[in-house]
Parts: sequence; structure tokens; C-alpha cells
Amino acid sequence: MKGSKAIAEILKIEGVEFVSAFPEGDINTTINAIADVGIRTLLPRNERVAVNIADGYTRVSNRIGVALVAGGVGASNAFPGVSQAFSDLVPILVFVGQVARNRLGTRSPQNLDHIYIFHKVTKWVERINLASRVPEFMRRAFTYLKTGRPSPVVLEVPQDVSNEEFDDSFFSYKPIKGWKTMGDPHDIQVAVRSLLAAKNPIIYAGEGVLRAQAWDELRTFAELLQIPVITTLKAKGVFPENHPLSVGSGGRSGGKPAAHFMNKADLVFSIGASLTKGYGAPISNGKILIQSVIDELDVNKDYFADYVIIGDAKLVLKQLIAEVEKQGVRRSLNEALLKEIELVKEQWLKNWMSKLTSNEKPINPYRVIWDLSNSVDKESTIIIPDAGGPRDQLVPFYEVTAPWGCICWGHQTILGYSLGGAMGAKLANPKKTAINVMGDGAFGMVGIDFETAVREKIPIITIILNNSALGWYTKHTPSTSILSGNYAKIAEGLGGYYERVEEPDDIIPAIKQAKKSADSGKAALIEIITKIEWHLQEGYWWKSSYPTL
Repeated sequence: MKGSKAIAEILKIEGVEFVSAFPEGDINTTINAIADVGIRTLLPRNERVAVNIADGYTRVSNRIGVALVAGGVGASNAFPGVSQAFSDLVPILVFVGQVARNRLGTRSPQNLDHIYIFHKVTKWVERINLASRVPEFMRRAFTYLKTGRPSPVVLEVPQDVSNEEFDDSFFSYKPIKGWKTMGDPHDIQVAVRSLLAAKNPIIYAGEGVLRAQAWDELRTFAELLQIPVITTLKAKGVFPENHPLSVGSGGRSGGKPAAHFMNKADLVFSIGASLTKGYGAPISNGKILIQSVIDELDVNKDYFADYVIIGDAKLVLKQLIAEVEKQGVRRSLNEALLKEIELVKEQWLKNWMSKLTSNEKPINPYRVIWDLSNSVDKESTIIIPDAGGPRDQLVPFYEVTAPWGCICWGHQTILGYSLGGAMGAKLANPKKTAINVMGDGAFGMVGIDFETAVREKIPIITIILNNSALGWYTKHTPSTSILSGNYAKIAEGLGGYYERVEEPDDIIPAIKQAKKSADSGKAALIEIITKIEWHLQEGYWWKSSYPTL
């Protein structure tokens, strides 16, 4: 058996459905072997998008997405995607090619030290040095991918290893289950006592709740103790935002309701969130902090935690629920709290309604978000905003009612992620409508990969907010921030459905027409001519949390 054949067979055993791959001499044997065992291979237009597709698929499906790129330049192009996945805790498997073993270290073409380059943005990176060791390396890779802190794994495959033969008797492989840990029972008891003693507790739910698929437990726990819930940017939708206890997402892209109740809280129960300072909701001094995460490296990093629970979010929430029930506690509806949440939301929306329903031309981007939010079925839609304006404008006002109704990525906001992310999301859940919202700057990074969606029959909807500039960078670098282009014409040339919108009243009809195209199997692109909008949500949060703003 060849090394490439062994890799392909193991991917099949692990249930891998597709591999996004960009071919080149050192990995062609592996690509062909993967196709030969019946696994679908997708060709994107660049390596970064190949990784973004695997990333989006992994987030929505909770299975391991796989990408395969050439060594050297291919690996360099893939690096931003791997780095993004690492910062957002996405467990993807990426293969990179390499020159033959006898050419390592000779500075021959495409010989790059991938292990050195990727070691800071992966959970594990290693070279498969013998074909007979493929099962060992793959077993370790899937163990690390399915256990503990979710993060990417990169395996380097030298060209001669993929072609090297080994005795079939050395091939033995069983699918990896993965393992999860529960919280220490004493920590659970202490946390419950603190929660019950608090006057104004709040739950701050992070992406760890999504990764653990613990949304039902989160809802049960919040209702059991009548505690309002904030989510991080990346966890938006893990708690339904139309629930009476939801106060939305918090931080730079969050709205006033989340800020109001975070300010008011005397205790913050953070579950599945690293509490990394930056875009997240800042926690002021004087609050009791309970932090529950899967990885001890996230504890006491940016905030001191009074109480800590180390464990999988689903298992920890089940333990917390059991402990509350053991104590015989079940609080009745807190009518005063629910009314306060409702009133804060109403007042906040009232203050923004002039922008959300604006008839300005060029179109106000908040009008686009509002019309989008009111013209799609939230339960069957996955929305993926891109970095910058699209994210900061969409997150507060697009109400997400289902888990993974939004891929709101964010620790490393690489322009253009949303296009590959949308393709991955659609592959993960073909019955749902996948819509990515991006700016003209983001489209400039990866827009040609709209052709990938058309060619590979991945019917996503791309909405471009075209303000002919790199958003608010025009304030800081006006000499390098102006853009131009007719992106609807590009979509036409790439073979997809296209429409260019300049009138506010045409937004909803265009979205509905794009939906018809996507439902028929054809990717669609809507280019909407918008103004630069300077108003953001961050004024609701402490400015000291954003020293660069």
C-alpha cells in the first residue's frame, strides 16, 4: 500500500465527506488517492479559501473538515486560514506537501520549514516521515482533533512518502471517538452556591457551548434560575435571541441590552469563553467571576476568576442543572426582569430605527441588515458576516434564533473568510440557506472564488455592501482607501446569478430572487451600493477596553 492510499483510506474510515484541495506536484498523488476511494475533492481558487471551506464546514457540522495544499507557496497561502481557525478554536485537519526527504534542507524549490512556520497556530504539526507510520500519525491527529481544546492539526507529507510502498499488514486503523471531561463536583457545588446567592447574575456564553452542542442545557439552566444570557460574538445564536432572557451578544459588536445587563451584574458566569480582552464584553472590577472552560490556559488570563470549573460545556451544564435540582431550587418567572429586558431592547431599537429603515441613497448598510433580517427564515438560514463593517453592523441587529444560525468568527478577522466559510456551511447543511455578507474590500481578497461556488454547485448567496472604500479606514488613510468596481458584472462573468441594487426598496425583492436561484442550485450574488456608515455600537461599552479605537 502507498502512503497516499493509506491517508485516503483512513479519511474514509473517519467519515470525511470531502477534501478541499489545490493541486501541485508534491501532493497530486494524495489528491488522486482521496478521489479514488470515493471522497469528493473540491478545487478552490486559492489555498486560503480551501482552508476557510474546511473551517466553515467544521463549525456547522461539528465534524472534522479537511484541506490539502502544496508545500512552500501553497502552505504560505494557506497560513492565514489555519491561523484564523486556531484563534477561533476550529479543529480542522490540513495536509501540506513537501519535497522528497532527501531534498529537505537544501533550499530546493518549494522546500519550506512548515513545522516551524505552523507550530504557533496549531495544536500539533508534524512530518509523516515513513509511509508505514501513516496510521500512527493519523490516529494521533484525530485524537488531538476530537479531544480537549479544539484546534487545527497540520500534517506534512513529503512527496516520496506519498508514493512509498509498505506492507499491507502494517495498515490497521479504527475511527477515533474523542474524549470529554466533567467538572470537579466540589467546583460545581461552589459555583451553584455563588449563583444562588447573587442578586443580579448574568450568563456569558462562549463558542465552547456551541462546540459542545450544549444549547439545550444552556437554555434549561438559564430558565431554571431565571438568569439573562449574553453571548460572545462567536457564540451568537447559541441562546435564541428571541428568547425573553436573551440580551444579545456583547462587546464591540454588541448592542445596548447586553451592555446594560453586564453593567448591572454582580456575578458573571462565563461558560465556554476564553474571556480574551478585545472584541468581547469587558467585565468591570467588583463582580464575582465564575469561569468554566475546557482548557486551563484560558483561566486567569485577562481576568481573575473567583471560581473555576474545567470541563466540557455540555457536561458541566448538566452537572450544574443536577446540582440546582438536588437543592430543590426552581425559580418562577421573574416578571420584573423579563419586563426590564423587553423595555431596554425596545428603547435601543427605537433609537436606531431611523437608520434601520432609512431611505438614504447610497443605501445605509443598516437598512440592508434590517431588510435581510426581516426577509429570511431564521431557522433555516446560516448568516456569515465578513470582517469590519459587515460584522459590526450585522451582529447587533440580525436576530439569530438557532445554533449556528450565524458564523460570527472573530479573533483574527481576515478579510474574505465569509465566502469560503459560507461554502463550508452549505456543504455541512445543504438544506439550509447560507448567506455571506461582505464588503467590497473583502470581495477583492477572495471574490474570484465565487466561481468555485458556481462550478462546484454549492449554491450560496453572497451579498456585497459596496461603499467604494475600505469603510472607516478612509478617515485614517484616505490616500489608500478608495475602491471601485462593478461586482455584479464579475458574478455574471463567473456564471452565477447576479443583481445590482441601488434603491432601498429593491433590497428585499433582490434577496428573495437570490434565494430562488440558490434553491434551484445556482450560487447568487447581490451587489448593494451603500454609503460609509460611521455609527457603531461600541459607545455602549467601556472605551478603556478598546485602547486602539
